[in-house]
Amino acid sequence: MEAARAREAARKARELVRRKSALETGMLPGKLTDCSTKDKERAELFLVEGDSAGGSARTGRDREFQAILPLRGKILNVEKARLIKVLKNAEIGTMITAIGTSIGDEFDISKRRYGKIIIMTDADVDGNHIDCLLLTFFYRVMPKLIENGNIYIAQPPLYKISKGKKFKYAYNEAEKQEVLQELGEDANIQRYKGLGEMNPDQLWETTMDPKTRMLKRIDITDAVAADEVFRMLMGDEVEPRKEFILSHAKEVKELDV
Repeated sequence: MEAARAREAARKARELVRRKSALETGMLPGKLTDCSTKDKERAELFLVEGDSAGGSARTGRDREFQAILPLRGKILNVEKARLIKVLKNAEIGTMITAIGTSIGDEFDISKRRYGKIIIMTDADVDGNHIDCLLLTFFYRVMPKLIENGNIYIAQPPLYKISKGKKFKYAYNEAEKQEVLQELGEDANIQRYKGLGEMNPDQLWETTMDPKTRMLKRIDITDAVAADEVFRMLMGDEVEPRKEFILSHAKEVKELDV
């Protein structure tokens, strides 16, 4: 039965990525807004949280080398799902098709369509959760993309701080304090609750422009850490999860429920 499931999963993977050539877009997912370059090392695929942020990213991007794939909601937790169920998940199927490498025994890194696959989510609890889900997916299903240095996480700013015509972006609390010292404590502070709140120009300037953006390249250590956390918090074993909650419950200052 396990062998039959593996064969069915491999067949499904082949169907997901089969197309006439690596650069044709006729069979690519309808949600994907592709780029025009034929240089896959230069091409970038942004996996964007939500349709709203996806719309801003489409408008603000550089169409020549940046492709946008919006993801609706949180993808399937691959930690607890069989491969055949993973492949039936619409969001995961769309990602596999867009990336082009297939999976499992069919995986071929030379067929990847992008040099950078960039996870771009909100800087909040939900965004962090989606980051972990995607990192777990890549670690479990496409680990060679991580080993090859193709997976990144975008670092959107938390604040826009302005005074008069001057403004700066702050990516964490420490930077916020530094900017306030520079511009003055009476400066206006705008807290970004999500990528969808930014207009296309702001999203480009802060998070997508190669000249100004901050990207974190994911290595296998990052992926293993995300996988371990997910296995503990989302896996079938109750005792490690209970122990973690009891050990860290007093450290919680803000709970997003």
